[in-house]
Amino acid sequence: MDWQVLTRELSLYLESQVRVGLFGSGVGLSLVLGFGVAYACYYLSSIAKKPQLVASNERFCRFLEEYCPVVTETYYPTIWCWEGRVQTLLRPFITSRPQVQYRNELIRTADGGQISLDWFDNNDSLYYPDASTRPTVLLLPGLTGTSKESYILHMIHQSETLGYRCVVFNNRGIAGEELLTPRTYCAANTEDLEAVIHHIHNLHPSAPFMAAGVSMGGMLLLNYLGKTGRDTPLMAAAIFSAGWNVFESVESLEKPLNWLLFNYYLTTCLQSSISRHRQMLEKLFDMDLVMKARTVREFDRQFTSVMFGYRTIDDYYEDASPCRKLKSVGIPVLCLNSVDDVFSPGHAIPVETAKQNANVALVLTSCGGHIGFLEGIWPRKCTYMDRVFKQFVQAVFEHGNKIFSM
Repeated sequence: MDWQVLTRELSLYLESQVRVGLFGSGVGLSLVLGFGVAYACYYLSSIAKKPQLVASNERFCRFLEEYCPVVTETYYPTIWCWEGRVQTLLRPFITSRPQVQYRNELIRTADGGQISLDWFDNNDSLYYPDASTRPTVLLLPGLTGTSKESYILHMIHQSETLGYRCVVFNNRGIAGEELLTPRTYCAANTEDLEAVIHHIHNLHPSAPFMAAGVSMGGMLLLNYLGKTGRDTPLMAAAIFSAGWNVFESVESLEKPLNWLLFNYYLTTCLQSSISRHRQMLEKLFDMDLVMKARTVREFDRQFTSVMFGYRTIDDYYEDASPCRKLKSVGIPVLCLNSVDDVFSPGHAIPVETAKQNANVALVLTSCGGHIGFLEGIWPRKCTYMDRVFKQFVQAVFEHGNKIFSM
């Protein structure tokens, strides 16, 4: 949609509102139309922009331009809620929730714990009727997210239309299952993810296999890929709204407005996720002290860093920051971030480091917030993030041989 078309449509809409009584004079009409045109010009000149594609590998760039063209197209954020915080707050409430029927599986871990996997088998797939070779996407939700999150449901819906199978990795103790050991999860420890990836690959060794992680799920996936390099069953990965530098993320979230809008709520979600396992966790932690935390940093200091044996919270945050492992990623990875994401500030995105790894491509939008990326006048269905996900996984599964020889 170009400037003239959008301006004309907005002017016609405003004029129709005037005719039904919004304003009763020619002066009012002129003011409304003038404001509308000015706003449209500002939106088109300063808000709607093509994303920045950062990739040192020209072959990877050409692959994305041909098979995932959405990363080179202008992103038009919803005209009435383009600001990052607003997009972040509205997305869970405004986007639809596609119906998905899961098959749950509980797998045991080496330490005696259990992990809940939710499978969308897509047995009605017309494109891949043979389950043994049906492409499979492993999905990793955010910090306290599960298979019920709207962004996960939309990814599954997109995958269903392409004939793919999906598996959602629910972190320990989050999806309703009991904790069998006093251990939950964190962004730095990849043991559970490694177990899940090998479990899925062993079940379907002939099926093309990739993963997509959102927010903390993306951080965990990046840390896994930085650890394993090329030694992974995954063909490629997609990362959305990952926090690249945890120090910068928590500092941003502790600014007064961000604490009020996000940090305190997220802290209460973390506390809620462990409160039902209090009897198990009290064996190792002062739960009364943990439940008094008022920021994510306080929660991590009293609980997460202690659980995983870090000497200090700074040691944990350094280990959890994917920016420190990006150079070691050994498979094609596409990472989508918005530079106005308060969870992952634009200045902390490792652009220069990404340029040093031929396997990495960053797609940076000027707007979109954290897992927002709303577009369209009434963004109920598909977001820009959904379109990037769909095009990239399809590109990998159907044309991936063109980048795997990079």
